[in-house]
Amino acid sequence: MPMHEPGTLSRGEDGNICIKAEDENYFIPAGDVRPLLLAGKATPVLATRRVPRGGGLAIIEGYAVVGSGGRSVLIYSRAGHFLTPMVNFLRVARGEAQSAPLFPLIPGDAGAGP
Repeated sequence: MPMHEPGTLSRGEDGNICIKAEDENYFIPAGDVRPLLLAGKATPVLATRRVPRGGGLAIIEGYAVVGSGGRSVLIYSRAGHFLTPMVNFLRVARGEAQSAPLFPLIPGDAGAGP
């Protein structure tokens, strides 16, 4: 049976970090990637919602933060909570990788066995 990826990261043409989680599409604006990585600043995760008579409106649907050890990026959204290793996030942000997987982050389940 093939493994199901709960989500992926990819780099948009405009430098945004695109997030596909379950059936939802989000993005981290290009201008917020550096503050996230260099200053550890919490960054909004946005979604584009269609509005009548053209275009779309970017609304905040969650946020991304660097993990306490600096080795991962945590993404909290309406679709769920996810984690990706920092090395994967950096490779996507630099354009060195097409995409990277997101892994589910289950609050309160750390260290619990099967």
